[in-house]
Amino acid sequence: MASEDEFALPGEDTKTPDPDKDEDELGEEDEGKTAEELTDDAEALKKELDKIVVHPPTIQELTAQEFDPAEFPASYKDNLPKENLVLQYAENFRLQYVHLYRDRKPLLLNPINECGTEKFVCTTIRPTQIEFKEFYGWEGSAEFVADYLNFETLEPPYELPKRLISPPSVLKRQKGNCFEYSTLLCSLLAGAGYDSYVVSGYATHETCLADESREICPLMKKKEEKKEEEKKREIKKYTVKPPRDLRSKFELKQAAKEKAEKEAEEEKRRKEEEDKIAELEKPPPDPLYGLRIHSWVLVLSGKREVPESFFIEPFTGLSHPVNSPNYLGIESVWNHVNYWVNMQDCSEGVKGLTYDLGDCTKWEYMFPSIDKPLKIPGEDGFEDFEDEESDGVVADEDEDEENTANKLEHLDMPPSWVEIIKLSLKDFQMRCPHGKKVKLYKRAKLEKFAHYLMKDGLISKLSIYENRELTDLVTVKEYFAHRIDKLLQRVSNHRSGWVTEHFDPGRSHCLKEHQYKSSAPGPENERTMIFYNEARVDGLIKRVETPAEMTEEYSDRDDFLYYKHIDFGKRPKKFGPQDGSSSKNERPIVKMVKKFHRNVSKPACDDVAELIYLVSEDKMHITYHTEDPRIAASTREFVKPANWAEKGATLQFSPDMQQSFQVDASSRQNKQVELYQMLLNLLKAEDLCRTRVRDSEDEVKDILNERTKEETTLELDISVYDTERNEKAKKHRRELERQQLEEKMRKQDMEIDYLAPFIARIVQGDKITREEAYTLKTEALKDLKDRLINKANLIQARYEKETQMLTEKQAWYHQNQLSCNKEDEEKYMTFCQETLFKIHMLELRLARHKETAPHKYMALDRKLRDDQRLAEYF
Repeated sequence: MASEDEFALPGEDTKTPDPDKDEDELGEEDEGKTAEELTDDAEALKKELDKIVVHPPTIQELTAQEFDPAEFPASYKDNLPKENLVLQYAENFRLQYVHLYRDRKPLLLNPINECGTEKFVCTTIRPTQIEFKEFYGWEGSAEFVADYLNFETLEPPYELPKRLISPPSVLKRQKGNCFEYSTLLCSLLAGAGYDSYVVSGYATHETCLADESREICPLMKKKEEKKEEEKKREIKKYTVKPPRDLRSKFELKQAAKEKAEKEAEEEKRRKEEEDKIAELEKPPPDPLYGLRIHSWVLVLSGKREVPESFFIEPFTGLSHPVNSPNYLGIESVWNHVNYWVNMQDCSEGVKGLTYDLGDCTKWEYMFPSIDKPLKIPGEDGFEDFEDEESDGVVADEDEDEENTANKLEHLDMPPSWVEIIKLSLKDFQMRCPHGKKVKLYKRAKLEKFAHYLMKDGLISKLSIYENRELTDLVTVKEYFAHRIDKLLQRVSNHRSGWVTEHFDPGRSHCLKEHQYKSSAPGPENERTMIFYNEARVDGLIKRVETPAEMTEEYSDRDDFLYYKHIDFGKRPKKFGPQDGSSSKNERPIVKMVKKFHRNVSKPACDDVAELIYLVSEDKMHITYHTEDPRIAASTREFVKPANWAEKGATLQFSPDMQQSFQVDASSRQNKQVELYQMLLNLLKAEDLCRTRVRDSEDEVKDILNERTKEETTLELDISVYDTERNEKAKKHRRELERQQLEEKMRKQDMEIDYLAPFIARIVQGDKITREEAYTLKTEALKDLKDRLINKANLIQARYEKETQMLTEKQAWYHQNQLSCNKEDEEKYMTFCQETLFKIHMLELRLARHKETAPHKYMALDRKLRDDQRLAEYF
């Protein structure tokens, strides 16, 4: 050890103070030194020395103050003997690992928990199955963990954490680092049956900091549509041969070649643009590239019908392939059963890594008892190795090594020290810290809200921007839940001004989608409505409306109508005072077009394909369906009579009011009477069509008025089982409790003193005398006796009445027996059976009353004798 003189500066007095001197003498010497005047050089030296400031180091406590050890069970604060043995084994494993691989980073084996106790990482995983159905699949579990927690970065980012908090505490804190995220997610996935593992490795700067500003929002990614391959038609021996293709094969080949060249050129141009944009958006170089420690989850194929292995990023809840460039290397993986160290080269990231954990040359396991079949190198490649079925390997070992191996075989993983993971319904529905979470993506911002947090039922909001600075807003997509009006999604385009609303089934008018302009939300403007046609009587699919037109599409109608189009004219201007009539100022109809599908039950020349009402010209034009071998269709046109609008008038019809074209000249010509009847039917159909058009206009107005009222008075649909939020259920429960309390008070009031009537009539003073006591007893017993006798008399009277009625009915039947029909006999038998039953019941009641009356009398006598007010006199 060096002495103090070796660390002294030249010219500095290193003499230590004399311990024999007291403090007063030392103080006098110091005052004498400071009293001397400093020279200019000494003053300058003092100023230079004052610039040198040292700060004492602060030791950061690993155990945070936010955890109270008294709140945790004993398993959090102490270790079982088996846990201590595993910790010793893990420490031995670590020492061997450090000795053999000096250039590799240390392993995360036994960090301390929230109580400051060392715990093995595998025992921190607690497989738990949550009762909510969303946790059955890995997507729901990963999304919940990513939304429910706030992430904490590792400090410093190139060192492993020294503390690993248990999953229940992480849920309680609602924050944690990447290892705590992965441990919680792995516990949920293992409880759901997945073959999941926590991975300790290295990742990019963006992945470690959950920076998704260069990633496309998952809600913006289009789902890949699987194109079904067209099955080639099998040409059978007796099938009709298709017609010959008379097109030039050379021209088809040249056209296909030109098309392929254009597509290749377009693909090349698009790829160059994407590469240019990717180069511009490339993140800056990271000085810690390849050194940033990160943790994520590995899910292997096999269990839960997982077809291929994949990674799950716990910060985002998204899946990544096992060769993802976001991850740069793997040091180790573990689950609640074992711990594996990666022995493969990660110079190219995770590309080319295999995840056969039973391969000893690529994954070094810690515990010999594993659930993966071992593969050890042999003479001819690899051989499967299992603990019980191994023969050649153990036979060549010495006896000491064999005993050691036998001991290690019994060393398995101790049970988890973590409490079972519990999640309440309220916390599950909250989903995000404080009910709200914001994520930034590439040209997009996603806001998530807890269910029932927002008054309008908003659960997520996606804002799409034109630039990366998120200043030029283009589109806003809002997602809703639990709405009374069944609103599911609203898309607002701020460029075009169009608003699209999507609804769940169950609304009035069966509205599915509503698209309109935000600048003109009222009726008779541009809008598109799509309906659930299966739930509508008229089969309406779609309605498109503009100020001058309306188009409707139908399906599955009995009249085969599938299309209707209406042209409106301008409203005539009215001058002068408004009349008091209640007639509506409706848009005048200029033209109505209806189209029909083919009705095979009719001949094509009589089956209407298109019907046009030229209202402004007073004409009606009919086009019939085309017969199979023909290319032209028959047509017919009518001109309305001059008095067609007069009610009750006889319509005049002449041959020149009708024109027709028959494709088949040999077909039968219609008579004038048939044409006249056809004209009348068309006029009725036109009137009905006009009424349907006005009904459609009224329906649009009703839907718009209903939507305005729904947006003004927002109301959410709350389940009757949700007692915390359902105010109606709360009021009903309070009302039931109030009624029960009132009923209880009423019963208490009804339990009055049985001697009160007699005391009020007999007792004169405050205290009952002997004579009054005897009188009370006599009167009470006499009153009970009278009531018992009266009840017996009442039963006897009813018995005699029923007996008399039966006797009279029997006498009537004997007198009219010959004239009675079957129905009278059935009534008589029914009456006799009911009366005999009543008589029997009255007889039983009378017998029971006679039996119990003396006992009631004696019970009252004993009660009077035991009454505190009368007991002293009896």
